[in-house]
Amino acid sequence: MTLARELVLGVDAGHTVTKAVLFDATGRAVARGTGTVPLNTPRPRWVEREMDDVWRTAHEAIAACLAEAGPDAAPSVSAVGLTGHGDGLYAVDERGRPVRAAIVAMDTRAEPVLAEWRGTPLWSRVLELSGTVPFAGSPAALLAWLARHEPDVLQRARWLLSCKDWLRLRLTGAVATDPTDASASFTDMRQGGYSPELLDLYGLGSLAGRLPHVLACDAVSGTVAREAAALTGLMAGTPVVTGSHDVDAAALGIGATTPGELCLIAGSFSVNQVISERPVVDPRWQVRRFVRPGRWMTMSTSPASVANLEWFLQATGAPAEHRGGVHEAIGREVEAHLDGPSEVLFHPFVYGSPYSRPTSGAFLGLRGWHGRGHLLRALMEGVVLNHRWHVDALCSKLRISGVARLTGGAARSEVWSQMFADALRRPVVVADVEESAARGAALLAATAVGLLDDVTDPRAAIPVLRRHEPHAERVAVLDEAYQVYREALEALGPVWARLTAPGATD
Repeated sequence: MTLARELVLGVDAGHTVTKAVLFDATGRAVARGTGTVPLNTPRPRWVEREMDDVWRTAHEAIAACLAEAGPDAAPSVSAVGLTGHGDGLYAVDERGRPVRAAIVAMDTRAEPVLAEWRGTPLWSRVLELSGTVPFAGSPAALLAWLARHEPDVLQRARWLLSCKDWLRLRLTGAVATDPTDASASFTDMRQGGYSPELLDLYGLGSLAGRLPHVLACDAVSGTVAREAAALTGLMAGTPVVTGSHDVDAAALGIGATTPGELCLIAGSFSVNQVISERPVVDPRWQVRRFVRPGRWMTMSTSPASVANLEWFLQATGAPAEHRGGVHEAIGREVEAHLDGPSEVLFHPFVYGSPYSRPTSGAFLGLRGWHGRGHLLRALMEGVVLNHRWHVDALCSKLRISGVARLTGGAARSEVWSQMFADALRRPVVVADVEESAARGAALLAATAVGLLDDVTDPRAAIPVLRRHEPHAERVAVLDEAYQVYREALEALGPVWARLTAPGATD
């Protein structure tokens, strides 16, 4: 295999899977390696993972990627770009060692903290300053919870990091973050930089010195250390670029960088985002800094997308070959049950929802003649209808172009992609790229070392793989399903509240 003279490595650490993908300077994939990190739920509402497992999975994925590329790969890597899931918390001590397990963004232990904050002056003021109200898995809520329940963790913590920043620390020994991850809770939306007022509002002012300093997304923030080189196969001294939140990286990876363009990421989270030239604030979404100065990422999100399928396949004992995500066989099974109205309804809230009131996952309308295909159809439709709720919210205040770009696990399924077009009543485009977030991280790395002029360099343009137009008949079916979905959501509120496990919110 003949390698390009200059390559870049993109590392994408999601909630369950870490991917290392080697690209040439134009963003064409050359080789890849992956690894899975288990999520632990030691108590109701807790979702954690061991930080050393996150690093081990990352260095093994990098080593596997380089091995697939061949013996000449490592010297050809000009830079490494990093991205990872946002929010959550990765706390380390003075020596850079974990002080507890990482808490990921699907964790909801901090709901009682949010209940105290809602309706107080804090709630409106933090929205005004930061462009977002906290959710249970955000750094502000988690740190407030730790201050009450595990104060020793904060006493021992020297740095409070995000996922990708933990990997950078292990790769380089350097501590830093970027504007996109920094704006999760404590950044002044308009001025940039950490806001002392925000920290004080949350009662976390004493932690200001434990937040990592902020570097540009395409800045070189360190080099591969000797120990990391031995584990990964990378050359010691290889530049490592700051990188970004995976939402921003995925947008870069599929070319969704134009203001007003709708980008949907259907992965562990339902992410529905639009880049804007000015911040537009609303409690239904988050406004964060984008990778380019003077731009903001407006995103309406919830932990209620493709992770529901992974849960379903595991819970029902599906064949092992189906458990890696969206599988072609699953698409065929659903397609065989697409005729007619939606007889079974699914609320995709097994890990959380976009609503402040109690919710949970639910199948409704089940009958004895319904089989697995009906359940899978309902699950896929429920995920899409949750995305629609977010998109409708964004469209209520933002000017959004007609076509939506789709990436994430659902984009690998033609059946699921078509459901998005039908439910959203707009064309959906799937780019010809499998690992969009890793590609976005790699484009930032290529820009940092001068292989590209910018992340929008025409040399890195990506072709369209598929375009899905709305089908009138299915649009009508999903419009009706959405109305029932919303009515059931309201009706089930008191039931879900009673089903909340005693003590689960402690």
